[in-house]
Amino acid sequence: MKKIFIFLFISIFLLSCKQKVEITVFNNTNLDRSNEIVEFCFCNVKGKINFKRNDEIIILDKNNNKIPYQVLSDNKTIIFPASVLANDSSIYTVLVGVPDSIPAKTFGRQVPERKDDFTWENDRIAFRMYGPALASENPSNGVDVWLKRTDKLVVDRFYKDDLAEVQSYHVDNGEGIDCYKVGNTLGAGGIAPYIDNKLFIGSNYDNYLVTDSGPLRTTFKLTYDKFNINEDSVQQKIYISLDAGNHLNKATVYYSDKNNVINQLAAGICLHDSVDTIISDIDNRFISYAENAVSNAGIHSGRSYVGVIMPTLESVIEKENHLLAIGQHLNGKSFTYYFGAGWSKWGFPSDKDWINYMKETSIKIRNPLIVIIK
Repeated sequence: MKKIFIFLFISIFLLSCKQKVEITVFNNTNLDRSNEIVEFCFCNVKGKINFKRNDEIIILDKNNNKIPYQVLSDNKTIIFPASVLANDSSIYTVLVGVPDSIPAKTFGRQVPERKDDFTWENDRIAFRMYGPALASENPSNGVDVWLKRTDKLVVDRFYKDDLAEVQSYHVDNGEGIDCYKVGNTLGAGGIAPYIDNKLFIGSNYDNYLVTDSGPLRTTFKLTYDKFNINEDSVQQKIYISLDAGNHLNKATVYYSDKNNVINQLAAGICLHDSVDTIISDIDNRFISYAENAVSNAGIHSGRSYVGVIMPTLESVIEKENHLLAIGQHLNGKSFTYYFGAGWSKWGFPSDKDWINYMKETSIKIRNPLIVIIK
């Protein structure tokens, strides 16, 4: 009887010990990493602590402060912001508990009230792509930018006020402005096949699917109608995700290409007449430019910045009023790159600050934080 009691006591003790898991995040770069989104699989935690669902956990930093997190739509991937000093590590603890509600820092949706725009934003910047209702007057798979200087989510209100003629988003209202011109171009980081020294800009997206919409990451898919390249029919699908705190989107594009005609892709930024600073840094895999931000009324609104990071960048050219980052495309394989923008009125006081951001972000992309679960 005594042995049975001891066995039960040990079993209960061991079971009660399974109440936390430590996650160590390593930074192998010379850069401090602040609130950078990392991820781990719920499957690597389940069974190590006693809970039933992935929404029954809390994540604590070394000071026992709760860290916000998001469970992605696959119901197994958990993301959270980690901060790690250069060449150092940080430890986070996963426990059973009730998480705090957190305000959304990212968001995305289709806007049927404005000709099917698809718009998305985070606490730093906002973007949109043009939908089917606008295809006849402005055919383009280019990216439009809304500059922001608030951490609030504003695009819904901007659309509402603009459509009601209360406040135009083409004028800086103290929180942001749309002063970027796209037209029939790749805009601020669109992508297109580049074949025989020719750029094949697509048209507006045809279908969309939102898979995650905050609070820390928004992810969606845009599908485009088939189009012809030298009599070959191809189709583009692109997955775009934007994390809280980032000025750059991650984009993964797929092309259906039965005849294998697409051997190069070009991610581009449109060279407006007002562009006065162009940066091509092949060593750090990015292109960028700066120009004066000017409203429709001709009012100067600081400096706007646009950039593209392509980890597989091979060459950079100026062609057809674009600065193009060129990379090899393998038939049937995905292709990943990054695009985004910034503003001198929100985080980048000078051109140099933006260029440093692009360089450091490229280093971080090529050297992701390493997540180890004990």
